[in-house]
This record gives sequence, C-alpha cells and structure tokens, in this order.
Amino acid sequence: MSLTLRTISREQHLAYIQSLPAASHMQVPAWADVKAEWRSENLGWFDDKTGQMVGAGLVLYRQLPKIKRYLAYLPEGPVINWFAPNLDDWLQPMLAHLKHQGAFSVKMGPPVIIRRWEATSIKGGIQNPDVKRLRDIEADFIEPRAFEVADKLRRMGWQQGEDGGAGFGDVQPRYVFQVPLANRSLEEVHRNFNQLWRRNIKKAEKAGVEVVQGGYQDLEEWQRLYEITAIRDHFRPRPLSYFQRMWTALNTEDPNRMRLYFARHNGVNLSAATMLVVGGHVWYSYGASDNIGREVRPSNAMQWRMLRDAYALGATVYDLRGISDSLDETDHLFGLIQFKVGTGGEAAEYLGEWDFPLNKLLHKALDMYMSRR
Repeated sequence: MSLTLRTISREQHLAYIQSLPAASHMQVPAWADVKAEWRSENLGWFDDKTGQMVGAGLVLYRQLPKIKRYLAYLPEGPVINWFAPNLDDWLQPMLAHLKHQGAFSVKMGPPVIIRRWEATSIKGGIQNPDVKRLRDIEADFIEPRAFEVADKLRRMGWQQGEDGGAGFGDVQPRYVFQVPLANRSLEEVHRNFNQLWRRNIKKAEKAGVEVVQGGYQDLEEWQRLYEITAIRDHFRPRPLSYFQRMWTALNTEDPNRMRLYFARHNGVNLSAATMLVVGGHVWYSYGASDNIGREVRPSNAMQWRMLRDAYALGATVYDLRGISDSLDETDHLFGLIQFKVGTGGEAAEYLGEWDFPLNKLLHKALDMYMSRR
C-alpha cells in the first residue's frame, strides 16, 4: 500500500476515530484542548489508490525553553495499522513531517499489547516469594507480532523510552489492568471478582451506599476528595481548572466522552471517579476517596456501578489504567495492583513509549532537563 501523510481537520480526525471499534482517549481531537499548554496538529494517512483515510494521529508539540524547537508527542498513538508489513512507510513520512514542523525529538506510544496475565496467575505470583515482578510470571497470552513491531522500530532508529516500568508520572503506563467484557454476561464478570470484592459490594449495598453520576457543577466536590487523596498518597494533584477543561473539551466533542461518579453514604460523598469512553473502550481514569467511611466500601460499590454502566454502553473492555509491575508487598504501589486484581480481570503490558531523536544534541539536553525536574 502506498501512503500519503498530511495535516487534516479535527472533523476528519473525529470521523475517523468514530469509524473504529476503539482508540485511546489521548488520540481524540479534543485531547488537544485538555493539554492546552501544548500546540497540536491532526495528522491523517491516506491510501494513494483509494484516497481513503487509513490512519490518524494527534500530535502535541511542547516548545523547548528559549528556542523555537519542539518535542512532538503522540500519546498512545498514532492510530495506524501497527502490524502492517511496511511499518516504515507509515512512520518515515511522519518523522519527515514532524522535523519540518520544527520537532527535535518525537515520542510515541504504540497502542500494541505484548503480554497478558490473568488474575489467577498474578495471585499465584504474589504468593510465590521468588516472584518480584509481573515479568517473572509466565504470561497467559503473548502477541508474537508485537515483538516484530519492536524489532522494526529499533532497526528504524527508535529508542525505547525509560519509563522505569512503574508506569506513572508524565509517561503513559506501560502496565495496565483491564476487565474484558466482550462475549461475557455481567453475572460472569461478577462471579470472577474475588471473594473480598463480592463481600465488599454486598457490604456497601447493605449499608445503603448509593452511587450517583455528577456533572460539571460537581467538579468542585470531586476536587475536594481528590486533594484529600493527594495528601494521603503523596502525589501532586492537578488543579480544578484541569478537570473543568477536560470535562468541557471532551463532552463538547461527544456528550458521553467523560462521566463523573460519586459513592455516598447518608448524603456524604465518600469516593469519586472519572470515566472516559471512546467506542468500545472505557477507562476508569481518576479516582479519589475520603479518609472516612471506608468501612462501608464505597470504592467497590462505585467500581461495580461503573463497570455495569460500561457494559450497558456496549464496551468490550473496562480499563482500570496503570499498575506497577512490582509484586513486592513492601512496594507503595502494591495495594493498587491488589485492589485491581480483585476484579478478576487481566494485566496487560504495552510496548511502552518510544523516542526518535531528530536532533541528538537537543534530545540529550531535554533528557537532562527532565531528569533535573
């Protein structure tokens, strides 16, 4: 297939995303409005023979301090046929175009899964003292084509990003936890929860915990719970304006793109979460909870409601986003994987993020600047 790459309109980009079964929420045109501090561009790949659009990418440009050169970033993208035999023909024109736009370095995150581990395998790994990382457990599913993609990228000069495997911070998570919903009944999904999860859902129900959907006007209440969580879990919270921008941008593009949930008990909101929807892929994106009321298990009740809503929307996967690959009980992120494993889903490892230094000197300077930050 011979291809042409060119800048496209947001409308063209959105129409293409809507024609697919799913794509990352970071590759929809409106994500550019969420990341307002970056300049953005929408790219389209066209089949020369038919003139049809066959791929798309949202590029975010971040200017280097003091000079007019940019880092070009395609988070969890571009949305192309990653298993095409001629991957060169897709990526070389993109690099040439981005260089012409003033990029000194390109970062992308191929949405390609290499391995999957089922919950039972992870549980076994947690119980085995010799197992320290997810990688130490034999995977239940391996995608051989993903290794071919990695080989091709290396041969082209792409370098694997240093995300440390923990999958948090500015880079996108390499390891995620997902509950598959395609061709399964809700009863089956519920049956797959571990005993503790089922017990906690029942406990919340008995205690009268109700889960409700909120709107833009409730984002201040969301922020209150989120900042309590940030203090407790030692991370720097995003400002309220970020979530307001996210809500406005995403829901203007598609009224069902972002949802907000609260779990409340006796009229008091105890936990909250944001949910994102693109086609058949649904993400639990941000979570927050108070330090009080944990005994009535609001978080379990809320996740179960969100999962049911995702199912009702026809989702094929409910994505609980990032996990660390560490199975060490002393690791501060261990509780997160334990909580998510309880849903009976599966851990998935993506190819991770890849860099292409178009200007090696500036790329190195950026690396140094980021490590000092």
